[in-house]
Amino acid sequence: MFRIVPDNTQIAFMRGRVLGIAFSALLSVISLGLAFYPGLEKGIDFRGGIIMEIRTPGPADLGALRGTMSGLNLGDVGLQQFGDDSTVLLRLPVQGEEGSTQGAVNAVRGALEQVAPGARILRTEAVGNRVSAELFANSLIALGISMLAMLAYIWFRFEWQFAVGAIVTLVLETTKVVGFLAITRIEFSLTTVAAVLTIIGFSINDKVVVYDRMRENLRKYKTMPLRQLIDRSINETLNRTVGTSMTLLLSALPLALFGGDALSGFAWTMVFGIIASTSSSIFIAAPILLFLGENRLRRGTEAPAPASPGASGSATGR
Repeated sequence: MFRIVPDNTQIAFMRGRVLGIAFSALLSVISLGLAFYPGLEKGIDFRGGIIMEIRTPGPADLGALRGTMSGLNLGDVGLQQFGDDSTVLLRLPVQGEEGSTQGAVNAVRGALEQVAPGARILRTEAVGNRVSAELFANSLIALGISMLAMLAYIWFRFEWQFAVGAIVTLVLETTKVVGFLAITRIEFSLTTVAAVLTIIGFSINDKVVVYDRMRENLRKYKTMPLRQLIDRSINETLNRTVGTSMTLLLSALPLALFGGDALSGFAWTMVFGIIASTSSSIFIAAPILLFLGENRLRRGTEAPAPASPGASGSATGR
């Protein structure tokens, strides 16, 4: 049977535990800084405004469109090609009340008939300030609830050291995803939030598999040092971890490359999250468990102290 990782692999992952946690924490701090400056590129879901997808009869003249739209006095108008040369994505800031939004849409439609006769508006999306603020708050609440649910699940199924290690790792992963979005300028929208929640689910599943093997080995090898036991558990599940991650990557990468603008943000976020969560299961979650459980998880399972020669003799005599 084909194996990505040989069964007899014996990599001492815990030798780099301090470097792994320090490097991960540094990346997370940088990611948080990037979230404030330059900040996330919020989509219409969280920023509010109007998005219109326009199809022109021939290749779109962005210069002429931009000049015409700027004369409508609707605020900062954004235009970009969306897919092919004849499709344009137009963005307008929030116009205020519902009547103002409809008036802006009608003004754009009238301007299109003049500058690009035969152009069609394929879709129109409008989100107000209050709705966008509610969506943003609800998205953060969803992420927080998912974290708490994972904490409760791991705590209930394993020891508290496992739960703390998993949640700290998830927080570090999520902050790195935020940094990735800030660097790549992928829109932070409801679709991106769905990708982050999917990554959290995949990540916690991967950690549960590794934690299960660690718990089995804790019962099986009662005198093995915890550091050696964690290395052994990671190596035993490494083939499964890498295989699952490769399968998901092979599913997400084609969407990122060929899925178009509608799916690329979600797919690239998934690709980055899969890589981050796989590496964190080995280099972050396991070292945190080692630091927290080195003097606790082995309580009551230490090997009995060797008896002295005299004691051995008296016991034999009895």
